[in-house]
Amino acid sequence: MMIERFPRLATALLAVSLAGVPALASDADAEGEAELAKILEGRVAGEPVDCIRDGPSDSLEIVDHIALVFKRGDTIYVNRPAGAQLLDYWDLPVVYRFASRLCRLDRVELRDRHSHIPGPNLFLDQFVPYTRPDR
Repeated sequence: MMIERFPRLATALLAVSLAGVPALASDADAEGEAELAKILEGRVAGEPVDCIRDGPSDSLEIVDHIALVFKRGDTIYVNRPAGAQLLDYWDLPVVYRFASRLCRLDRVELRDRHSHIPGPNLFLDQFVPYTRPDR
């Protein structure tokens, strides 16, 4: 009798535990979108571009589960690669580019910050520039 109930109990527990997974993902997405909105506050989106310049004084920031943010002078470029849900602030992004600029379809390897073990690979999409409007 106990054996007959176990599969039902296991199925019920699994269903209840999986019910919260989409909510966790959407909470993380909402937090990431809010963080990105804060970064872009007061800026206006321009036309997407396929490539941006790469320089030693420029910065790259990960917005969890949402995007890679590239700061180039007064312009902020947002890239939402396929697989962005894998992005995590604690990962180290290693960009493999094939020219002197960062371009759409360049590969980004995410590495563990502590062990440097390679993780998933993402491919860059178009870069959306955000600038402050003229006053």
